[in-house]
Amino acid sequence: MTKLKYMLKVGVLGAGHLGKIHLRLLAESKDYDLIGFYDPDAIHGQKVAAEFGYTYYDNIGKLIDAVEVVDIVTPTLSHFECAKRAMMKGKHVFIEKPITHTLDEAVELIDIAKKHKVKGQVGHVERFNPAFTAVKKMVRNPMFIETHRLAEFNPRGTDVPVVLDLMIHDIDIILSVVDSEVSNIMASGVSVISKSPDIANARIEFKNGCVANLTASRISLKSMRKSRFFQRDAYISVDFLEKKVEVVKMKDAPEETGAFDMVLQNAEGEKKQIYFENPEILANNAIQDELESFAFAINNNSLPRVTLAEGGKALEVALKIIDAFE
Repeated sequence: MTKLKYMLKVGVLGAGHLGKIHLRLLAESKDYDLIGFYDPDAIHGQKVAAEFGYTYYDNIGKLIDAVEVVDIVTPTLSHFECAKRAMMKGKHVFIEKPITHTLDEAVELIDIAKKHKVKGQVGHVERFNPAFTAVKKMVRNPMFIETHRLAEFNPRGTDVPVVLDLMIHDIDIILSVVDSEVSNIMASGVSVISKSPDIANARIEFKNGCVANLTASRISLKSMRKSRFFQRDAYISVDFLEKKVEVVKMKDAPEETGAFDMVLQNAEGEKKQIYFENPEILANNAIQDELESFAFAINNNSLPRVTLAEGGKALEVALKIIDAFE
């Protein structure tokens, strides 16, 4: 890796639950110089400043002017205005997922970033999950994908459908491994506690024949974040919650096999030997990694790991799933 040039001056917009996590990690990072944060609730902002020692700015414009990078950890409805304001001042922007509230907003942000020659990254944190990064290169041309993302009820985040709250993580992961355009989407959603759907199931079909079946719920009794990828001669399972993987592969069986070898024979008489791989999973802090990967992209003028365009594509598919409910 190229050595970083210098610490980037960064400011955080939003000091809620996730915003405070970002503040702590940025304050600890060797890649960033945390200048301060802004929150529209002045009483809350001053309380956070007093408790943790971060500098509170009561004016969003002054904070943007004082930094090189703006980290947006505000409610989705305000993502667009915050990012637009920062980018038009020539600031690089990290935006928590989803990128924006509407697809038109995402498209405009992508155009603004190009015009002002600034970088943007979207906080699809599961891309940095150590279980996924351990097997990503093994996922090659999957033809069937199944995901389950279940969470216990939490009032935080229920102002948006479960698709934008939870399922969008899996949408982004799927789009990152399937090299094909979406051809069709079918979906159903049910509201149980919230005014927007709390449980959703979607079937995404791709032009290359791949099919992805996604389920998301925020009213489950236990949490689960699992994805399964099926491809020619391989099955790969990723447990994003427990940070574990299963990799089962098949190869042509040798003429002579051992007593403990697992061999299957298909209807055509072809014999396949089953074997397991155990890739190393390196413990990490995924949020810290995504923030520091953005610093690397800025300092080395490279492509961010999750670009604004990729964030926009995940949002586009998520909104099509929501439309399919109706």
